[in-house]
Amino acid sequence: MVKESEDIIAVCGLNCSECDVYRAPSDPKAMKRLIEWLNKDTPGKVKPEQVRCGGCLGDREIHWDRDCGILRCAVDDRSITSCSICDEFVCDRLTKWASGSKRYSQALERLRAMRCRG
Repeated sequence: MVKESEDIIAVCGLNCSECDVYRAPSDPKAMKRLIEWLNKDTPGKVKPEQVRCGGCLGDREIHWDRDCGILRCAVDDRSITSCSICDEFVCDRLTKWASGSKRYSQALERLRAMRCRG
């Protein structure tokens, strides 16, 4: 596991170093897992060159989910680099998102810890 550092923590608190989409271009095993999963219903739908993400603060053209509501809210609307520094933390949007999976709820806890550290 890659050591966490804030420069690879997504706006929403996800750890990019644990994300197959972020790692796929340089990790053949991650790429294989992703391509198989993404194409399980429609073989060939997603090609390896389409799997890339430079992180929330990177080039938006290579962000996996350019339309991410949390990303747009934080970076585009509020010009902040993390939900943990938002005046409205923890908001309804983030709470609802975090209830969607264990990884997302862990991301919210990471943001809470970041906020406590200041």
